[in-house]
Amino acid sequence: MRVTGGMSALGWGRGAVGIGRVLRSSSRPRSAAEEETIGGLWGPRRSSSASPCEQDRRKDWSHAELLEVLEARVRQLQAESVSEVTMKQVEMSQLPKGRGRWAEKLDQERQKLQKRQQHLKVQLQERSQKLAIRLQPWTLRIEPRLLSGQLASCLQPAAHRASESPWEERLNQVLREAPRRRSSEKRAQSKPNPAVEAQVLSQQQKLQAFFECCLATGHLPLAHHVLVSHHGRPQKQKLLTLAMYNTVMLGWARKGSFKELVYVFFMVKDAGLTPDLLSYMATLQCMGRLDQDARTIKRCLEQMAQDGLQLQQLFTALALSEEERAALLRAVVKAEPAFSPPPQTPPQVNTSTLLREIYAQDGPVSYPKLHLPLKTLQNFFQKQLHVELTSSVHVESVEKVQGLTKENIQARKTLKTLRVQWEAALLRLLQETKASLAQEAHKGRPTLYPFLCLLSEQELVRMLLQALYALPAQGESLITLAYDLGLRTFNRHVVQQKWLSNQVEELKQRYTRYLQLLASDTQVAVPYLPRQYWEALGAPEAPPQRPWPLPVVLQLGKQLAEVLVQAVQMPRNLAAPQGACRLIPVLYHVYSFRSFRQIGILKPHPAFTQLLAAAAETTLTFEATDVPMLCPPLPWTSPHAGAFLLSPTKLMRSVEGTMQHQHLLERCPPAELHGALDALTQLGNCAWRVNGCILDLVLELFRAKGCARLGVPPPPSEAPRPPEGVLPPGTPPAYKAEVRRELARCLKVAREMHSLRIDALYRLSLAQHLRECTFWLPHNMDFRGRTYPCPPHFNHLGSDLARALLEFAEGRTLGPHGLDWLKIHLVNLTGLKKRDSLRARLAFANEVMDDILDSADQPMTGRKWWMEADEPWQTLACCMEVARAVRTPDPTAYVSHLPVHQDGSCNGLQHYAALGKDSMGAASVNLMPSDLPQDVYSEVAAKVEVFRRQDATKGIRVAQVLEGFISRKVVKQTVMTVVYGVTRYGGRLQIEKRLRELSSFPQEFVWEASHYLVRQVFSSLQEMFSGTRAIQHWLTESARLISHTGSAVEWVTPLGIPIIQPYHHDSKFVVRGGLQSITCISSADSNQKPNTLKQKNGFPPNFIHSLDSTHMMLTALHCYRKGLTFVSVHDCFWTHAADVPVMNQVCREQFIRLHSQPILQDLSKFLMNRFCLSPSATSKLSDRILVTKLQETLQSVPETGAFDLEQVKNSMYFFS
Repeated sequence: MRVTGGMSALGWGRGAVGIGRVLRSSSRPRSAAEEETIGGLWGPRRSSSASPCEQDRRKDWSHAELLEVLEARVRQLQAESVSEVTMKQVEMSQLPKGRGRWAEKLDQERQKLQKRQQHLKVQLQERSQKLAIRLQPWTLRIEPRLLSGQLASCLQPAAHRASESPWEERLNQVLREAPRRRSSEKRAQSKPNPAVEAQVLSQQQKLQAFFECCLATGHLPLAHHVLVSHHGRPQKQKLLTLAMYNTVMLGWARKGSFKELVYVFFMVKDAGLTPDLLSYMATLQCMGRLDQDARTIKRCLEQMAQDGLQLQQLFTALALSEEERAALLRAVVKAEPAFSPPPQTPPQVNTSTLLREIYAQDGPVSYPKLHLPLKTLQNFFQKQLHVELTSSVHVESVEKVQGLTKENIQARKTLKTLRVQWEAALLRLLQETKASLAQEAHKGRPTLYPFLCLLSEQELVRMLLQALYALPAQGESLITLAYDLGLRTFNRHVVQQKWLSNQVEELKQRYTRYLQLLASDTQVAVPYLPRQYWEALGAPEAPPQRPWPLPVVLQLGKQLAEVLVQAVQMPRNLAAPQGACRLIPVLYHVYSFRSFRQIGILKPHPAFTQLLAAAAETTLTFEATDVPMLCPPLPWTSPHAGAFLLSPTKLMRSVEGTMQHQHLLERCPPAELHGALDALTQLGNCAWRVNGCILDLVLELFRAKGCARLGVPPPPSEAPRPPEGVLPPGTPPAYKAEVRRELARCLKVAREMHSLRIDALYRLSLAQHLRECTFWLPHNMDFRGRTYPCPPHFNHLGSDLARALLEFAEGRTLGPHGLDWLKIHLVNLTGLKKRDSLRARLAFANEVMDDILDSADQPMTGRKWWMEADEPWQTLACCMEVARAVRTPDPTAYVSHLPVHQDGSCNGLQHYAALGKDSMGAASVNLMPSDLPQDVYSEVAAKVEVFRRQDATKGIRVAQVLEGFISRKVVKQTVMTVVYGVTRYGGRLQIEKRLRELSSFPQEFVWEASHYLVRQVFSSLQEMFSGTRAIQHWLTESARLISHTGSAVEWVTPLGIPIIQPYHHDSKFVVRGGLQSITCISSADSNQKPNTLKQKNGFPPNFIHSLDSTHMMLTALHCYRKGLTFVSVHDCFWTHAADVPVMNQVCREQFIRLHSQPILQDLSKFLMNRFCLSPSATSKLSDRILVTKLQETLQSVPETGAFDLEQVKNSMYFFS
C-alpha cells in the first residue's frame, strides 16, 4: 500500500550525503557466516547495484571527461605562449614537438582510453552473444531413459514396427508389466531420519509446484523434460512421486498428445509406482479426445479393475471440468456402450442434534432478505468483479494536504519521470532474469522460470513498483517483503486463471440467479439457506488451485525483490541536469537485530523517502482482498470455496506454510462442516454502512493534531524530539548512557506513533472511500473456530473508534422497547453503572438526558460528557442515535441503524461453570438469576482482601503495605485470563503492571506485592471455581500425555469442526542465494515433534474458545432463521435495538442446548479412539506404559456438580 505524508526519515536529518557514507561502508570485511548468507545467485554484494559492465562504462565516461579537461588545458597553455596578434585556437594535431608534460599525459590518457573502449566493446559483444545463446531454443528431451531393461525392451522395438497403432501397442504392453521394485522399498526397514525426510518432502513440494506451474503457463514440454531428466538419474528419481507423473500425464491428456503420455506411463511403471485413479483418468481422457481404438480402452479398463479401482470412481472421486468429463465419458462408452455415469449423489444433510432445527424441512422459517432490489445488487456485483479482476483498489488518502506548492509539483514531475525509467529498467532486468532461469531449466533443473511467466511482465512491474512505494521509511525485512510479493503473485495468478478458463462467465450467471434469494423484490419457491441455494444452482465448483509451498512463495518473492533492488536507481542529486549525476540505488540492504536474530532489511534511500513526502501524492493502493466487498460474499460451500468472488480465501486462517488444518478440513465429511459454513456465510451477509457523522468528527481531529485520549493518533510531528547538539568532551559516561537511552526512547515512540498513525490512516481513508456505499465483510475462522472478518483494516473487530464508524446498512424500527435498549446500551458503553440493574441503568440514562443531547448536538464544543466514557466514540454514536429517536414524533417508528451489544459476563468462566455444573461458580458469572449483576472480578478482589487482612494481623509486611490498594482493576486482567491458561508468572506480570500504574503505591514493594497477590488470586479462584480448576487440570494433563506420544492434540467441536493445535518444535528451511540467504523458522510444521509445553498450556483455553465459537455460531444460525440481523465480536453479540429481546432468548436457549450435551464425555471418547489404540506387542515398554497412563487419565473425567442449566433462561445478566 502506498503511504504519503508520513515521517520522511526516522534518523532526523540524515540525507543523501550521509547515506552515501553508509553505502560505501557496506564493503566492510564480513564474517564467514555473513559471506555464506550474502553470497549466491548475484555474487558478492556491492554498494551499488550496477553490473560490472555498467561500472566499467561509467569509468570510461569519466576518463573521457578528464581527457576533455586536459585538452582544454593544453589549448590554454599553447595560447598563452603565442602573442596576442597571432593568437588562434590550437588543435591537438598542431602541437609543437616540445609539448611538455601535459601533452605527454594527454597522449597516455588517450591511449589508455582507446584500449579501455576496445576492451569494453569486446565485453559487450561477448555479453550480447551469451544473451543470444540463452534465448536460443533448447532441445527438450521427450523419450525417457528407463532403468528397467524389460520395460526398455517394450519401448524400443515398437519404434520399428509397421503397426497402424504402435503407441497403443506400447500402452498395452506397459499395462501388463508389473511395477519395478523401487530401491527405496529395499531400504524401508532402516530407521527414518526426520531431518532427511523433511528435506526430501520440501524438495518434493517444490518439484510438484514446478510441474503444476509449467502446466498453467503452457510450458508442458519443459515439465516433461525436467521429469525425464530426474527420472533418468537414480538419486533424482527418488524425489519423484506419483502425483508428479500424473500432473505431466494430465497435461499431455488435455493436449491429446498420446505418445508423450505413454512415455510418462512407462516412467510410472519404471519408477515402481502403481497407477491410481488419476493416472487412468488421464489416459482414458486422452484416448477419448483422440477417438482411440476400443480394444486399447478396454485393456486399460481391465487393468484398472485388476488394480482394485472401480470405473464409477472416475466420475465420483475426482474433480473434473465439464470438458474432461465429456472426453472421459466418450472413451468409456466406446469400450462399454452400456455404461452411464453414476447420478450425482444428493447433498448430504447434517445430522448433529444441535443443528436439527436449523436443517429441519418443517417448522416456521423467516430468513431475512437484504434491503436492496435485484437491479442494485447486480450493479454491486459488477463493481466488485471489476475490483477483483484488477487486483487492487486506489483510495484517496484523508491525510491533510495544503495547497500544492512549486515543490510539490516539481517532486511529482520528478517522480513521474523516474517511474518511467524504473518501469523500463525493471522490464529489461525481468527479461534477462527469465532468460537466465530458462537456460537453467533447460538443463533439467526446476527453476522459477515458469513462476515468472504466470503474470505478464508489465503486471509484475506494476506490482513491484506498488511494493516499492509502500515501503516504510524504516524499511521492511526481506523475508516479509518476499512473502508478500510471492503471495500476491499467486493470488493474481489464481484470478487470472479463472478469467482465462471461462469461470468468470459461469460465475456471473450463477451469481445473478443467487441474488434472487437475497434481493428485496424477488421471491423463491422454497426457503433456503444461502449455501443450500447456491449448491442447488449448479455443479460443484472447479477444483481449487493448490497453494504453493512456503519455500516456493519465499523463493519467488525474494527473486522479485532482488530484481527491484537491482533495477531501481535514482540520481544522487535530483537538482543536477539529467545524466550529469551518479546514480544510486533506491533500495539498499542492511542487517539489523530483532530480538536475538540478525535479519536483512531492505531500506529506501532517504532521498527517495523525501521525494515521496515532497510529492505528497494522495492515493493509497490496497489489494482487493484488503477492502470490504461491494456485493454480498459468495456463500461458503467447502474449505476452499467462499467469501470473495475470485480471490482465493482460506476457510481456516493459520500460520503460513501450515497445511495440517486444511488437510483435516478436506478429510472431514462435507455435511459435518455445514454448521460452520452456514454461520460464516450468515455473518458475511450482514450489510454495513459508514457512520458519516462520527467520521467527520474523527477526520477533524485526525487532520489537526490527533487526540491520543480518544484513540486518534497524532501525526509524526508531535513525536518527542531526540536530544540535539554534540556532547562536549569530558561528558561523564553515565550522562552519555542516559542520552543514548533517551534517543532510543524517542525513536521507539516515534515508530510506534508512525505505526498507529498509518493504521488509522488506512481505516479512515477506507471509511471515506466507502462513505456513500453499502458494503459487506466476508468472514473466516481461526483453528479454534473463532470467526474474523477477512478485510484487515476496516471492520467491526477493531478499537472503539473502528466500531463507532460502522452501523447496519439496513435499519429497523425501534418498536415499543427499542428506545429503552438504546439507552441501556448507552449506559453500558460509559461503564458507569456496571453493578446496577437494567432498570437503574435506564433511569440513569433518563437522568442524564441533557448531557446526552448536549453531546449529540455539540460534541466538540459542549460539555463533552461523552469523552469521559469507557468507549467514547461508541458512546457519542449512541448519543446521536438516542437524540434523533427522542426528537422523532413517534420514537417507536424511528428506523435505527445502530448495533446494540450484549456482552457475556466473563464468558470463559461461564463455559467452565456450565461444563462442571458448578453452582458456586455459576452464581459468580451470572448463570443464575439475580436482582443485580454479579461481578466476579469484584468478588475475587473482596476474597483477596480478606486474605490480606488475615496476613496483615500476622505481621506480614507486604500485606500491610497493600492496605487500600486491592481493587477490581488490579485483579481483573489476571482473573479474566486464568480461564485462558495464564500461568502464575504471567499473572504476576499483569498485577505488577497494574501496581506500577498506581502513583501512590510504594514502587520498591511492586515485585514482592505482585508475587503475594498472584498467589492470593489463584487461591481465591480455587475456592470459587473448584470445578473449573479440576477441568483445567484434566485438560492440561491429557494434553501433556498426548504430546508425549508424539502427536498434537486434536478434537472436534460440538458443531463438527475438526481442531488440531499447531504447536510443534521449530523447523527450519533456508532459501539460499541472492542478497542473502533467508532462514525461515516455523513452529507449526506437523512433521516435527509436538511442543509439550505449548500443547498442554494451550489445550484448556483453546478448548474453551472452541466452545464459545460453537455457542456464537448456534446463536447466529437461529437468529438468522428468525429473520434477525446478527454479528458478533467473539462473546459480544450485536443486533438491532428492537431485536435484543429475541436475540437474548436465542442466546440463552443455545447455551443450554450446547451444555446439555455430554461435552467432556464426548471429548474423552474421541481422544481415546484417536490416541489410545491398543499398542502392538512390538512397541516399547515405555510406549505401552504411556498409553496406559493416558487411557486412565482420559477415563477419569472430572465429576460434575448439581447446577441446573435451565436457570440460565431466567438470568437477566447472563449476556447483558
